Amino acid sequence: MKRLSLALVFSMFFGSAFAAFNKVENFPFSNISATTGAFTLRGGNYGVTCHATFGGGNIVLQRLAPDGTSWVAVITAMTVDGYASANLPSGSYRLAITTATAVYCDVVATVTTQ
Repeated sequence: MKRLSLALVFSMFFGSAFAAFNKVENFPFSNISATTGAFTLRGGNYGVTCHATFGGGNIVLQRLAPDGTSWVAVITAMTVDGYASANLPSGSYRLAITTATAVYCDVVATVTTQ
């Protein structure tokens, strides 16, 4: 009975917060041709999949540097359709696009617990 009560109290106060945390992070971008706005990643292993008309351009996943203004590359620039993965710290990220058009990318957490 004591375990059941503790489980009930735990789920009432913390259930929604943990449920939100355990959802798969997925940031999809469809048919874009400009650098995205910043989005926040919780940290962990992430995969980036991109398909685009590159035309000599590239796509780079960037992280906001500690100075709060500079963006630094965290994966090698993609110049053809492909997939890359990296173990990333929490922080603000964006996809920087240089001359590529019709860009379809997603940034997805690859390790989660459900």
